[in-house]
Amino acid sequence: MPDLHGVSDVRADAIARLTARDTPFEIVDEQVRGITMPVLRNRHRSLNALLAESARYGDAEYLVCGDLRLTFTEHLARVASLAYELRTRYGVEQGDRVAILSANNAEWIMSFWAATALGAITVGMNSLWSAREIRYGMELAAPKVVIADRRRRDLLGSVDAAVLSIEDDVPVMGSAHPGADLPEVQIDEDDPAVILFTSGTTGRAKGATHSHRNMVAAVDFHRFNDALAAELGQAPNARRFLLATPLFHIAALHNLAVPRLAFGDTAVISTGRFDIECVLRLIERERLTNWGAVPTMLTRLLEHGDLSRYDLSSLRAVSISSAPSSEAFRARLREILPAAERSLGTSYGLTESSSAATLATVADLAGRPDTVGRPVLTTRVEIRDEAGDPVEDGVEGEIYLRGPLIMLGYWNNPEATAAAIDESGWMRTGDLGTMEDGYLRISSRRSDLILRGGENVYPAEVEAVLGEHPAVRECIVLGVDHDEYGEEVCAVVVVSPGEGLTESEVSGFVAERIARYKVPTRWIFRTEDLPRNATGKVKQVDVRAELPRWTVIESN
Repeated sequence: MPDLHGVSDVRADAIARLTARDTPFEIVDEQVRGITMPVLRNRHRSLNALLAESARYGDAEYLVCGDLRLTFTEHLARVASLAYELRTRYGVEQGDRVAILSANNAEWIMSFWAATALGAITVGMNSLWSAREIRYGMELAAPKVVIADRRRRDLLGSVDAAVLSIEDDVPVMGSAHPGADLPEVQIDEDDPAVILFTSGTTGRAKGATHSHRNMVAAVDFHRFNDALAAELGQAPNARRFLLATPLFHIAALHNLAVPRLAFGDTAVISTGRFDIECVLRLIERERLTNWGAVPTMLTRLLEHGDLSRYDLSSLRAVSISSAPSSEAFRARLREILPAAERSLGTSYGLTESSSAATLATVADLAGRPDTVGRPVLTTRVEIRDEAGDPVEDGVEGEIYLRGPLIMLGYWNNPEATAAAIDESGWMRTGDLGTMEDGYLRISSRRSDLILRGGENVYPAEVEAVLGEHPAVRECIVLGVDHDEYGEEVCAVVVVSPGEGLTESEVSGFVAERIARYKVPTRWIFRTEDLPRNATGKVKQVDVRAELPRWTVIESN
Protein backbone atom coordinates (compact mmCIF):
# COMPACT_ATOMS: atom_id res chain seq x y z
CA MET A 1 0.00 0.00 0.00
CA PRO A 2 1.53 3.39 -0.97
CA ASP A 3 1.98 6.07 1.70
CA LEU A 4 -1.19 8.18 1.52
CA HIS A 5 -0.26 10.69 4.22
CA GLY A 6 -1.23 14.20 3.07
CA VAL A 7 -3.52 13.01 0.26
CA SER A 8 -7.15 14.15 0.21
CA ASP A 9 -9.65 11.63 1.62
CA VAL A 10 -11.39 11.12 -1.74
CA ARG A 11 -8.12 10.57 -3.59
CA ALA A 12 -6.73 8.35 -0.81
CA ASP A 13 -9.85 6.17 -0.89
CA ALA A 14 -9.56 5.80 -4.68
CA ILE A 15 -5.87 4.83 -4.44
CA ALA A 16 -6.65 2.33 -1.70
CA ARG A 17 -9.31 0.68 -3.85
CA LEU A 18 -7.05 0.48 -6.88
CA THR A 19 -4.10 -1.01 -4.99
CA ALA A 20 -6.07 -3.46 -2.84
CA ARG A 21 -5.29 -7.16 -2.90
CA ASP A 22 -6.20 -9.04 -6.10
CA THR A 23 -6.59 -5.81 -8.10
CA PRO A 24 -4.55 -4.90 -11.22
CA PHE A 25 -2.43 -2.52 -9.14
CA GLU A 26 -1.81 -4.70 -6.10
CA ILE A 27 1.67 -3.93 -4.75
CA VAL A 28 3.88 -6.69 -3.39
CA ASP A 29 7.51 -6.92 -2.28
CA GLU A 30 9.75 -8.93 -4.59
CA GLN A 31 13.45 -9.37 -5.27
CA VAL A 32 14.69 -7.03 -7.99
CA ARG A 33 18.30 -7.86 -8.85
CA GLY A 34 18.85 -9.09 -5.32
CA ILE A 35 17.09 -6.20 -3.57
CA THR A 36 13.59 -6.32 -2.09
CA MET A 37 11.39 -3.65 -3.68
CA PRO A 38 7.68 -2.89 -4.07
CA VAL A 39 6.40 -3.94 -7.51
CA LEU A 40 3.04 -4.53 -9.14
CA ARG A 41 2.05 -8.18 -8.85
CA ASN A 42 0.02 -8.16 -12.09
CA ARG A 43 2.51 -6.58 -14.49
CA HIS A 44 3.81 -7.37 -17.94
CA ARG A 45 7.24 -8.96 -17.91
CA SER A 46 8.67 -7.35 -21.04
CA LEU A 47 8.15 -4.74 -23.70
CA ASN A 48 7.71 -7.64 -26.13
CA ALA A 49 4.52 -8.62 -24.35
CA LEU A 50 3.17 -5.08 -24.82
CA LEU A 51 4.10 -5.17 -28.50
CA ALA A 52 2.34 -8.51 -29.11
CA GLU A 53 -0.78 -7.34 -27.25
CA SER A 54 -1.03 -4.20 -29.38
CA ALA A 55 -2.62 -6.34 -32.12
CA ARG A 56 -5.92 -6.05 -30.24
CA TYR A 57 -6.24 -2.39 -31.26
CA GLY A 58 -6.48 -3.41 -34.93
CA ASP A 59 -7.41 -0.58 -37.28
CA ALA A 60 -7.10 2.23 -34.77
CA GLU A 61 -4.32 4.69 -35.62
CA TYR A 62 -1.05 4.36 -33.71
CA LEU A 63 1.37 6.62 -35.62
CA VAL A 64 0.71 9.68 -37.75
CA CYS A 65 3.69 11.44 -39.33
CA GLY A 66 3.06 13.77 -42.25
CA ASP A 67 1.25 11.76 -44.92
CA LEU A 68 2.04 8.44 -43.22
CA ARG A 69 -0.78 6.99 -41.11
CA LEU A 70 -0.21 3.59 -39.50
CA THR A 71 -2.82 1.52 -37.72
CA PHE A 72 -1.75 -0.84 -34.96
CA THR A 73 -2.14 -3.77 -37.36
CA GLU A 74 0.00 -2.09 -40.02
CA HIS A 75 2.62 -1.06 -37.46
CA LEU A 76 2.90 -4.58 -36.09
CA ALA A 77 3.32 -6.02 -39.59
CA ARG A 78 6.06 -3.55 -40.45
CA VAL A 79 7.87 -4.15 -37.17
CA ALA A 80 7.79 -7.94 -37.70
CA SER A 81 9.15 -7.57 -41.25
CA LEU A 82 11.85 -5.12 -40.14
CA ALA A 83 12.89 -7.41 -37.28
CA TYR A 84 13.13 -10.35 -39.71
CA GLU A 85 15.41 -8.34 -41.98
CA LEU A 86 17.61 -7.14 -39.10
CA ARG A 87 18.06 -10.71 -37.92
CA THR A 88 18.54 -12.53 -41.23
CA ARG A 89 20.44 -9.92 -43.23
CA TYR A 90 22.41 -8.13 -40.53
CA GLY A 91 22.72 -10.80 -37.83
CA VAL A 92 21.11 -8.80 -35.04
CA GLU A 93 20.60 -11.05 -32.04
CA GLN A 94 19.48 -10.71 -28.46
CA GLY A 95 21.78 -8.37 -26.54
CA ASP A 96 23.19 -6.66 -29.65
CA ARG A 97 22.93 -2.91 -29.86
CA VAL A 98 20.94 -1.14 -32.59
CA ALA A 99 21.66 2.59 -32.64
CA ILE A 100 19.13 5.10 -33.97
CA LEU A 101 20.55 8.46 -35.03
CA SER A 102 17.74 10.51 -36.49
CA ALA A 103 15.29 13.33 -36.05
CA ASN A 104 11.77 12.31 -34.99
CA ASN A 105 9.75 10.24 -37.44
CA ALA A 106 7.59 7.11 -37.51
CA GLU A 107 10.56 5.04 -38.73
CA TRP A 108 12.42 5.87 -35.49
CA ILE A 109 9.63 4.27 -33.48
CA MET A 110 9.29 1.26 -35.79
CA SER A 111 13.05 0.69 -35.59
CA PHE A 112 12.89 0.79 -31.79
CA TRP A 113 10.11 -1.81 -31.69
CA ALA A 114 11.89 -4.04 -34.24
CA ALA A 115 15.08 -4.03 -32.15
CA THR A 116 13.02 -4.70 -29.04
CA ALA A 117 11.25 -7.62 -30.75
CA LEU A 118 14.66 -9.25 -31.25
CA GLY A 119 15.74 -8.72 -27.66
CA ALA A 120 18.33 -6.22 -28.92
CA ILE A 121 19.16 -3.00 -27.09
CA THR A 122 18.12 0.27 -28.70
CA VAL A 123 20.74 3.02 -28.43
CA GLY A 124 18.97 6.38 -28.70
CA MET A 125 21.69 8.63 -30.11
CA ASN A 126 21.27 12.36 -29.56
CA SER A 127 20.37 13.80 -32.97
CA LEU A 128 21.85 17.17 -31.96
CA TRP A 129 25.33 15.76 -31.37
CA SER A 130 28.43 16.86 -33.23
CA ALA A 131 30.52 14.37 -35.23
CA ARG A 132 32.93 14.00 -32.30
CA GLU A 133 30.13 13.25 -29.84
CA ILE A 134 28.67 10.70 -32.25
CA ARG A 135 32.06 8.95 -32.49
CA TYR A 136 32.22 8.73 -28.70
CA GLY A 137 28.69 7.31 -28.47
CA MET A 138 29.54 4.73 -31.12
CA GLU A 139 32.70 3.69 -29.28
CA LEU A 140 30.85 3.38 -25.98
CA ALA A 141 27.82 1.42 -27.21
CA ALA A 142 29.49 -0.51 -30.08
CA PRO A 143 26.25 -1.10 -32.05
CA LYS A 144 26.02 -3.82 -34.67
CA VAL A 145 23.65 -1.67 -36.78
CA VAL A 146 23.11 2.09 -37.03
CA ILE A 147 19.84 3.42 -38.44
CA ALA A 148 20.36 7.06 -39.38
CA ASP A 149 18.69 9.81 -41.36
CA ARG A 150 20.47 11.54 -44.22
CA ARG A 151 21.73 14.52 -42.26
CA ARG A 152 23.27 12.43 -39.48
CA ARG A 153 24.78 9.81 -41.81
CA ASP A 154 27.07 12.55 -43.08
CA LEU A 155 28.41 12.97 -39.52
CA LEU A 156 28.97 9.26 -38.89
CA GLY A 157 32.12 8.83 -40.93
CA SER A 158 33.65 5.36 -41.10
CA VAL A 159 32.09 3.04 -38.50
CA ASP A 160 32.38 -0.63 -37.62
CA ALA A 161 28.67 -1.28 -38.08
CA ALA A 162 26.09 -1.69 -40.81
CA VAL A 163 24.52 1.70 -41.59
CA LEU A 164 20.88 1.76 -42.70
CA SER A 165 18.90 4.77 -43.87
CA ILE A 166 15.72 5.94 -42.21
CA GLU A 167 14.41 7.32 -45.49
CA ASP A 168 14.95 4.28 -47.75
CA ASP A 169 16.05 1.12 -45.96
CA VAL A 170 13.54 1.10 -43.12
CA PRO A 171 10.43 1.47 -45.35
CA VAL A 172 11.68 -1.22 -47.75
CA MET A 173 12.64 -3.65 -44.97
CA GLY A 174 9.35 -2.95 -43.20
CA SER A 175 7.35 -4.10 -46.22
CA ALA A 176 9.61 -6.94 -47.45
CA HIS A 177 7.89 -9.71 -45.45
CA PRO A 178 4.20 -8.83 -44.98
CA GLY A 179 3.38 -12.20 -43.40
CA ALA A 180 6.27 -12.30 -40.93
CA ASP A 181 5.61 -13.22 -37.31
CA LEU A 182 7.22 -11.50 -34.35
CA PRO A 183 10.40 -13.30 -33.23
CA GLU A 184 10.22 -15.59 -30.22
CA VAL A 185 12.82 -14.58 -27.66
CA GLN A 186 13.08 -15.22 -23.93
CA ILE A 187 13.34 -11.89 -22.12
CA ASP A 188 14.24 -11.45 -18.48
CA GLU A 189 12.65 -8.41 -16.86
CA ASP A 190 16.06 -7.03 -15.97
CA ASP A 191 17.57 -7.46 -19.43
CA PRO A 192 18.65 -4.09 -20.86
CA ALA A 193 16.25 -2.63 -23.43
CA VAL A 194 17.40 0.94 -24.10
CA ILE A 195 20.47 3.13 -23.70
CA LEU A 196 19.83 6.88 -23.57
CA PHE A 197 22.63 9.37 -23.07
CA THR A 198 22.83 11.92 -20.32
CA SER A 199 25.57 14.54 -20.12
CA GLY A 200 28.19 13.78 -17.52
CA THR A 201 29.45 16.07 -14.78
CA THR A 202 32.98 15.07 -15.82
CA GLY A 203 32.46 16.08 -19.42
CA ARG A 204 31.64 12.81 -21.23
CA ALA A 205 28.15 11.54 -21.95
CA LYS A 206 26.99 8.49 -19.98
CA GLY A 207 24.65 5.84 -21.30
CA ALA A 208 21.77 5.44 -18.87
CA THR A 209 20.68 1.83 -19.36
CA HIS A 210 17.02 0.97 -18.88
CA SER A 211 15.67 -2.54 -18.51
CA HIS A 212 12.41 -4.02 -19.71
CA ARG A 213 11.27 -3.78 -16.08
CA ASN A 214 12.08 -0.04 -16.02
CA MET A 215 10.13 0.70 -19.17
CA VAL A 216 7.15 -1.47 -18.29
CA ALA A 217 7.05 0.28 -14.90
CA ALA A 218 6.95 3.62 -16.75
CA VAL A 219 3.96 2.33 -18.72
CA ASP A 220 2.30 1.19 -15.49
CA PHE A 221 2.85 4.65 -13.99
CA HIS A 222 0.66 6.04 -16.78
CA ARG A 223 -1.75 3.11 -16.59
CA PHE A 224 -2.32 3.77 -12.89
CA ASN A 225 -2.86 7.51 -13.45
CA ASP A 226 -5.50 6.70 -16.06
CA ALA A 227 -7.19 4.24 -13.73
CA LEU A 228 -7.12 6.76 -10.89
CA ALA A 229 -8.69 9.41 -13.12
CA ALA A 230 -11.44 6.94 -14.05
CA GLU A 231 -11.97 6.08 -10.38
CA LEU A 232 -12.44 9.79 -9.67
CA GLY A 233 -14.96 10.14 -12.50
CA GLN A 234 -12.54 11.59 -15.08
CA ALA A 235 -12.15 8.61 -17.38
CA PRO A 236 -10.02 9.40 -20.45
CA ASN A 237 -11.77 9.01 -23.80
CA ALA A 238 -10.05 8.27 -27.12
CA ARG A 239 -6.78 10.20 -27.05
CA ARG A 240 -4.47 11.66 -29.67
CA PHE A 241 -1.09 12.80 -28.38
CA LEU A 242 1.26 15.36 -29.90
CA LEU A 243 4.82 13.97 -29.99
CA ALA A 244 7.09 17.00 -30.37
CA THR A 245 10.00 16.28 -28.00
CA PRO A 246 13.03 14.22 -29.12
CA LEU A 247 12.67 10.45 -29.11
CA PHE A 248 16.13 10.09 -27.58
CA HIS A 249 14.58 11.48 -24.36
CA ILE A 250 12.48 9.55 -21.85
CA ALA A 251 9.70 12.16 -22.23
CA ALA A 252 8.99 11.09 -25.80
CA LEU A 253 10.04 7.42 -25.84
CA HIS A 254 9.30 5.97 -22.38
CA ASN A 255 6.41 8.27 -21.53
CA LEU A 256 4.69 8.80 -24.85
CA ALA A 257 5.52 6.44 -27.74
CA VAL A 258 5.60 3.27 -25.63
CA PRO A 259 2.51 3.91 -23.44
CA ARG A 260 0.48 4.94 -26.49
CA LEU A 261 1.13 1.52 -28.02
CA ALA A 262 0.17 -0.14 -24.74
CA PHE A 263 -3.12 1.75 -24.43
CA GLY A 264 -4.30 2.00 -28.04
CA ASP A 265 -3.82 5.78 -28.31
CA THR A 266 -2.52 7.75 -31.29
CA ALA A 267 0.85 9.51 -31.42
CA VAL A 268 1.02 12.36 -33.95
CA ILE A 269 4.63 13.24 -34.68
CA SER A 270 5.69 16.83 -35.29
CA THR A 271 8.75 16.91 -37.54
CA GLY A 272 11.44 19.48 -38.23
CA ARG A 273 12.38 22.44 -36.05
CA PHE A 274 9.75 23.41 -33.51
CA ASP A 275 7.40 25.99 -35.03
CA ILE A 276 4.48 27.07 -32.85
CA GLU A 277 2.35 28.06 -35.85
CA CYS A 278 2.78 24.58 -37.38
CA VAL A 279 2.07 22.92 -34.03
CA LEU A 280 -1.14 24.88 -33.49
CA ARG A 281 -2.32 23.97 -37.00
CA LEU A 282 -1.41 20.34 -36.31
CA ILE A 283 -3.47 20.33 -33.10
CA GLU A 284 -6.37 21.80 -35.05
CA ARG A 285 -6.11 19.47 -38.07
CA GLU A 286 -5.48 16.22 -36.18
CA ARG A 287 -7.86 17.01 -33.31
CA LEU A 288 -5.14 16.35 -30.76
CA THR A 289 -6.21 15.87 -27.16
CA ASN A 290 -2.93 15.75 -25.21
CA TRP A 291 0.28 17.74 -25.40
CA GLY A 292 3.37 17.11 -23.25
CA ALA A 293 5.70 20.07 -23.81
CA VAL A 294 8.95 21.47 -22.49
CA PRO A 295 8.73 25.04 -21.10
CA THR A 296 10.40 26.60 -24.17
CA MET A 297 7.59 25.28 -26.39
CA LEU A 298 4.96 26.74 -24.12
CA THR A 299 6.90 30.01 -23.94
CA ARG A 300 6.53 30.25 -27.72
CA LEU A 301 2.81 29.64 -27.22
CA LEU A 302 2.56 32.48 -24.71
CA GLU A 303 4.43 34.81 -27.05
CA HIS A 304 2.34 33.84 -30.08
CA GLY A 305 -0.52 36.10 -29.10
CA ASP A 306 -4.18 35.61 -29.99
CA LEU A 307 -5.09 31.92 -30.05
CA SER A 308 -8.68 32.52 -31.15
CA ARG A 309 -7.60 31.99 -34.77
CA TYR A 310 -7.12 28.29 -34.04
CA ASP A 311 -9.61 25.61 -33.13
CA LEU A 312 -7.99 24.10 -30.05
CA SER A 313 -11.23 22.73 -28.63
CA SER A 314 -10.00 19.13 -28.89
CA LEU A 315 -7.10 19.78 -26.52
CA ARG A 316 -7.98 18.36 -23.10
CA ALA A 317 -4.65 18.04 -21.28
CA VAL A 318 -1.35 19.91 -21.28
CA SER A 319 1.66 18.84 -19.23
CA ILE A 320 5.18 20.22 -18.73
CA SER A 321 8.17 17.90 -18.87
CA SER A 322 11.99 17.86 -18.90
CA ALA A 323 12.53 21.19 -17.08
CA PRO A 324 11.10 23.03 -14.07
CA SER A 325 8.54 25.80 -14.44
CA SER A 326 7.42 28.55 -12.09
CA GLU A 327 3.93 29.03 -10.71
CA ALA A 328 3.79 32.41 -12.49
CA PHE A 329 4.54 30.66 -15.80
CA ARG A 330 1.84 28.05 -15.17
CA ALA A 331 -0.65 30.78 -14.20
CA ARG A 332 -0.08 32.56 -17.53
CA LEU A 333 -0.72 29.29 -19.38
CA ARG A 334 -3.96 28.71 -17.50
CA GLU A 335 -5.17 32.17 -18.50
CA ILE A 336 -4.92 31.54 -22.24
CA LEU A 337 -5.41 27.78 -22.52
CA PRO A 338 -8.48 26.10 -20.99
CA ALA A 339 -6.80 22.67 -21.21
CA ALA A 340 -4.01 23.95 -18.96
CA GLU A 341 -6.53 25.16 -16.40
CA ARG A 342 -7.96 21.65 -16.14
CA SER A 343 -4.79 19.56 -16.32
CA LEU A 344 -1.56 21.43 -15.69
CA GLY A 345 0.37 19.59 -13.00
CA THR A 346 4.11 19.09 -12.69
CA SER A 347 6.58 16.33 -11.88
CA TYR A 348 10.18 15.58 -10.98
CA GLY A 349 12.35 12.97 -12.60
CA LEU A 350 15.52 12.43 -14.57
CA THR A 351 16.80 10.18 -17.32
CA GLU A 352 18.09 7.74 -14.73
CA SER A 353 14.62 7.34 -13.17
CA SER A 354 12.97 6.29 -16.50
CA SER A 355 9.88 8.38 -15.79
CA ALA A 356 8.57 10.76 -13.17
CA ALA A 357 9.71 10.05 -9.63
CA THR A 358 7.13 12.41 -8.15
CA LEU A 359 3.91 13.86 -9.51
CA ALA A 360 1.90 16.93 -8.47
CA THR A 361 -1.72 17.19 -9.60
CA VAL A 362 -3.66 20.38 -10.23
CA ALA A 363 -5.16 19.98 -6.75
CA ASP A 364 -1.70 19.50 -5.20
CA LEU A 365 -0.42 22.71 -6.78
CA ALA A 366 -3.46 24.67 -5.63
CA GLY A 367 -2.42 24.08 -2.04
CA ARG A 368 1.35 23.79 -2.55
CA PRO A 369 2.42 25.81 -5.61
CA ASP A 370 6.14 25.13 -5.02
CA THR A 371 5.88 21.33 -4.79
CA VAL A 372 6.81 18.76 -7.45
CA GLY A 373 4.43 16.32 -5.83
CA ARG A 374 4.43 12.98 -4.09
CA PRO A 375 6.36 9.81 -4.98
CA VAL A 376 4.74 7.84 -7.79
CA LEU A 377 3.54 4.27 -7.38
CA THR A 378 6.37 1.87 -6.29
CA THR A 379 8.98 4.67 -6.09
CA ARG A 380 10.48 5.69 -2.76
CA VAL A 381 12.00 9.12 -2.15
CA GLU A 382 14.28 10.05 0.75
CA ILE A 383 16.12 13.21 1.70
CA ARG A 384 19.59 12.52 3.14
CA ASP A 385 22.41 14.53 4.65
CA GLU A 386 26.05 14.58 3.53
CA ALA A 387 26.74 11.37 5.42
CA GLY A 388 23.94 9.61 3.54
CA ASP A 389 21.60 9.43 6.54
CA PRO A 390 17.87 10.31 6.23
CA VAL A 391 16.89 13.71 7.63
CA GLU A 392 13.73 14.83 9.37
CA ASP A 393 10.70 16.24 7.61
CA GLY A 394 11.34 19.78 6.36
CA VAL A 395 15.15 19.54 6.50
CA GLU A 396 17.02 20.13 3.26
CA GLY A 397 19.28 17.42 1.86
CA GLU A 398 20.10 15.41 -1.24
CA ILE A 399 17.27 13.58 -2.98
CA TYR A 400 17.61 9.78 -3.17
CA LEU A 401 15.34 7.48 -5.21
CA ARG A 402 14.68 3.75 -5.21
CA GLY A 403 12.27 1.41 -7.00
CA PRO A 404 11.67 -0.57 -10.20
CA LEU A 405 11.86 2.59 -12.33
CA ILE A 406 15.52 3.23 -11.48
CA MET A 407 17.94 2.44 -14.31
CA LEU A 408 20.27 -0.57 -14.34
CA GLY A 409 23.27 1.75 -14.42
CA TYR A 410 25.55 3.45 -16.94
CA TRP A 411 26.56 1.36 -19.94
CA ASN A 412 30.18 0.16 -19.72
CA ASN A 413 30.85 2.53 -16.82
CA PRO A 414 30.84 0.56 -13.54
CA GLU A 415 32.60 3.35 -11.65
CA ALA A 416 29.90 5.91 -12.47
CA THR A 417 27.20 3.33 -11.72
CA ALA A 418 28.66 2.57 -8.29
CA ALA A 419 28.90 6.29 -7.53
CA ALA A 420 25.22 6.79 -8.43
CA ILE A 421 23.51 3.65 -7.04
CA ASP A 422 24.43 2.02 -3.72
CA GLU A 423 24.28 -1.67 -2.80
CA SER A 424 20.73 -1.36 -1.47
CA GLY A 425 19.43 0.15 -4.71
CA TRP A 426 19.21 3.81 -3.65
CA MET A 427 20.20 6.28 -6.35
CA ARG A 428 21.57 9.66 -5.41
CA THR A 429 20.32 12.37 -7.74
CA GLY A 430 22.65 15.21 -6.78
CA ASP A 431 19.57 17.45 -6.48
CA LEU A 432 18.72 19.17 -3.20
CA GLY A 433 15.24 19.28 -1.74
CA THR A 434 12.95 18.88 1.25
CA MET A 435 10.04 16.56 2.02
CA GLU A 436 7.09 17.92 3.97
CA ASP A 437 3.94 15.93 4.65
CA GLY A 438 4.93 13.54 1.87
CA TYR A 439 5.44 16.27 -0.75
CA LEU A 440 8.80 17.03 -2.37
CA ARG A 441 10.13 20.51 -3.02
CA ILE A 442 13.26 21.08 -5.10
CA SER A 443 15.81 23.50 -3.66
CA SER A 444 18.40 23.37 -6.44
CA ARG A 445 19.16 21.19 -9.43
CA ARG A 446 22.21 18.99 -9.84
CA SER A 447 25.44 20.75 -8.95
CA ASP A 448 26.18 23.22 -11.74
CA LEU A 449 23.74 21.74 -14.26
CA ILE A 450 22.38 24.21 -16.81
CA LEU A 451 18.85 23.45 -18.01
CA ARG A 452 18.57 25.11 -21.41
CA GLY A 453 15.14 24.61 -22.91
CA GLY A 454 14.78 21.12 -21.44
CA GLU A 455 18.29 20.04 -22.48
CA ASN A 456 20.96 19.31 -19.87
CA VAL A 457 24.25 21.16 -20.27
CA TYR A 458 27.08 20.36 -17.87
CA PRO A 459 29.63 23.18 -17.56
CA ALA A 460 32.50 20.69 -17.16
CA GLU A 461 31.91 19.34 -20.66
CA VAL A 462 31.87 22.81 -22.27
CA GLU A 463 34.88 23.92 -20.21
CA ALA A 464 36.84 20.87 -21.34
CA VAL A 465 36.20 21.73 -25.00
CA LEU A 466 37.08 25.39 -24.50
CA GLY A 467 40.29 24.29 -22.80
CA GLU A 468 41.38 22.65 -26.06
CA HIS A 469 41.66 26.05 -27.76
CA PRO A 470 45.30 27.20 -27.64
CA ALA A 471 44.33 30.83 -26.85
CA VAL A 472 42.24 29.91 -23.79
CA ARG A 473 44.24 30.00 -20.56
CA GLU A 474 41.29 29.23 -18.29
CA CYS A 475 37.51 29.51 -18.33
CA ILE A 476 34.34 28.97 -16.39
CA VAL A 477 30.93 28.11 -17.80
CA LEU A 478 27.69 28.79 -15.93
CA GLY A 479 23.99 29.20 -16.53
CA VAL A 480 22.33 32.61 -16.55
CA ASP A 481 18.63 33.46 -16.74
CA HIS A 482 16.96 33.58 -20.15
CA ASP A 483 13.35 34.55 -20.87
CA GLU A 484 12.70 31.83 -23.46
CA TYR A 485 15.02 28.94 -22.57
CA GLY A 486 14.96 29.33 -18.79
CA GLU A 487 18.75 29.40 -18.77
CA GLU A 488 21.42 30.06 -21.37
CA VAL A 489 25.07 29.07 -21.41
CA CYS A 490 27.55 31.78 -20.43
CA ALA A 491 31.33 31.41 -20.77
CA VAL A 492 33.91 33.58 -19.05
CA VAL A 493 37.16 33.07 -20.94
CA VAL A 494 40.62 34.21 -19.84
CA VAL A 495 42.75 34.70 -22.96
CA SER A 496 46.45 33.92 -22.97
CA PRO A 497 48.74 37.01 -23.17
CA GLY A 498 49.28 38.22 -26.71
CA GLU A 499 46.44 36.12 -28.11
CA GLY A 500 43.43 37.58 -29.87
CA LEU A 501 40.14 35.70 -29.70
CA THR A 502 36.75 36.60 -31.16
CA GLU A 503 33.29 35.34 -30.28
CA SER A 504 32.70 33.93 -33.77
CA GLU A 505 36.04 32.10 -33.77
CA VAL A 506 35.60 30.43 -30.39
CA SER A 507 31.89 29.68 -31.00
CA GLY A 508 32.77 27.90 -34.23
CA PHE A 509 35.55 26.00 -32.48
CA VAL A 510 33.18 24.74 -29.79
CA ALA A 511 30.34 23.97 -32.23
CA GLU A 512 32.60 21.60 -34.17
CA ARG A 513 33.06 19.50 -31.05
CA ILE A 514 29.78 19.46 -29.12
CA ALA A 515 26.07 19.89 -29.83
CA ARG A 516 24.85 23.35 -30.77
CA TYR A 517 22.61 23.71 -27.72
CA LYS A 518 25.69 23.41 -25.48
CA VAL A 519 27.61 26.22 -27.23
CA PRO A 520 27.67 29.38 -25.08
CA THR A 521 25.51 32.24 -26.30
CA ARG A 522 26.99 34.74 -23.85
CA TRP A 523 30.74 35.36 -23.88
CA ILE A 524 33.00 37.36 -21.60
CA PHE A 525 36.68 37.67 -22.60
CA ARG A 526 39.24 38.71 -19.97
CA THR A 527 42.97 38.86 -19.44
CA GLU A 528 42.78 38.86 -15.64
CA ASP A 529 42.78 35.51 -13.83
CA LEU A 530 39.53 34.14 -12.45
CA PRO A 531 39.02 34.47 -8.66
CA ARG A 532 40.06 31.31 -6.83
CA ASN A 533 39.94 30.03 -3.25
CA ALA A 534 42.84 28.70 -1.20
CA THR A 535 42.60 25.26 -2.83
CA GLY A 536 42.73 26.74 -6.34
CA LYS A 537 39.06 26.22 -7.19
CA VAL A 538 37.33 28.99 -9.14
CA LYS A 539 34.96 30.89 -6.86
CA GLN A 540 31.74 30.73 -8.86
CA VAL A 541 29.92 32.95 -6.37
CA ASP A 542 32.44 35.73 -6.97
CA VAL A 543 32.24 35.26 -10.74
CA ARG A 544 28.45 35.57 -10.64
CA ALA A 545 28.72 38.69 -8.51
CA GLU A 546 31.04 40.29 -11.07
CA LEU A 547 29.04 39.33 -14.17
CA PRO A 548 26.92 42.51 -14.29
CA ARG A 549 30.12 44.61 -14.40
CA TRP A 550 31.84 42.65 -17.17
CA THR A 551 31.31 43.28 -20.86
CA VAL A 552 29.07 40.59 -22.35
CA ILE A 553 29.09 39.55 -26.00
CA GLU A 554 25.88 37.80 -27.07
CA SER A 555 25.58 35.27 -29.89
CA ASN A 556 22.49 34.72 -32.00
